[in-house]
Amino acid sequence: MVQQTATHDRQGCVERDAADPLAGFRSRFVLPDGLVYLDGNSLGPSPRGAAARAAEVVEQEWAQGLIRSWNTAGWFDLPRRLGDKLARLVGGADGECVVTDTTTLNLFKALASAVRIQQQDAPGRRVIVTERDNFPTDIYIAEGLADLLNSVGGGYEVRLIDEDLSLAEALDDDVAVVSLSHVNYRTGAMWDMASVTAQIHDAGALAIWDLAHAAGAVPVALNAADADYAVGCTYKYLNGGPGSPAFIWVNRRHQNRFWQPLSGWWSHARPFAMADGYEPDDGAGRFLCGTQPVISLATLECGLDLSLEADPAVLRTKSLALTDLFMQLLEERCAGHGLEVITPRAHAERGSHVSVAHPDAYAIVSALIGRGVIGDYREPGAMRFGFTSLYTSYADVWDAVEHLRDILDTRAWDAPEHRRRNAVT
Repeated sequence: MVQQTATHDRQGCVERDAADPLAGFRSRFVLPDGLVYLDGNSLGPSPRGAAARAAEVVEQEWAQGLIRSWNTAGWFDLPRRLGDKLARLVGGADGECVVTDTTTLNLFKALASAVRIQQQDAPGRRVIVTERDNFPTDIYIAEGLADLLNSVGGGYEVRLIDEDLSLAEALDDDVAVVSLSHVNYRTGAMWDMASVTAQIHDAGALAIWDLAHAAGAVPVALNAADADYAVGCTYKYLNGGPGSPAFIWVNRRHQNRFWQPLSGWWSHARPFAMADGYEPDDGAGRFLCGTQPVISLATLECGLDLSLEADPAVLRTKSLALTDLFMQLLEERCAGHGLEVITPRAHAERGSHVSVAHPDAYAIVSALIGRGVIGDYREPGAMRFGFTSLYTSYADVWDAVEHLRDILDTRAWDAPEHRRRNAVT
């Protein structure tokens, strides 16, 4: 059973963990004993400081400070202050990003901004391009915006790229904006942001990047890539907590050209002037909307601060090593069971999760979860395993594959309790 190479037995994995420069971060997360958590690509675990920070907000700032805490505890500034921190993680600068709302709402804002700018600069461009294999909400929002514009005679359409229509083929003189996910939610495939953004710009379109599966997991350089907009969530690799606020980043050249489609009072230049008319804030502040969720923002900061401590290059090196190891062990120890890795093998072409196709993928994931190996399932037929460098160990990889091997060998997945679908997969 034990392989000859030191890397490919459990002791070799333990030795790699002992030499891991990021090993100290693991103890700074709440991870139940005996659990192998490979679902940080859906929901990151709680940083150890998050519960205390939430208690501080509830018991001190809210209970004692009450309304005064908007000023005395800095609540009002949280979206911008955290936005500046987040911008550092994605290659932005101060004043370019705010933490607010959801990825879905922020994508609507970014698409509406891009379309409005193109209406002014190139009014004939009325096509929104996105991926057929994009996260569904990204497609739904693009289609919804097009429907809204068409209800007043806009003439907009959504064009989906796929195996039959490449991005290069889709880019013509009608395209206003291209909305892509830097890392694909299902397959883990990753675009080359710089070269693709240049390709989009050369075609006269604007580029929006969804960083939901990239921020905190892979190096992102928005300004270096000359991106136009970016959005993303914070509850995955940034460990902000369930439903923690998302973010929107806007290139400075666009910030003051856009009239906010959701022109709530928090994006007003002087929200407490209670003015009759809407006057947008300067800069990224105009992408805010309504009153902010203070407790979620406060606990999110714990996750952001942990991510900011780590060297992105070291994070990426370990991420690639973990995913390489996982794929190698699948080949060595789970051969003959019909598993198909659908994540690209080339380092430059993948993010930090590995997806594996199988006809009984849902039941296999359910059986793994029953053994304390937490991954997730995405239609059609894909098991996803996320590898987060701050807390995933090499021994975790070994143990996960060993449980998977045994489940496949014994067909433990082929039981009624593993075939019943939960509401959330």
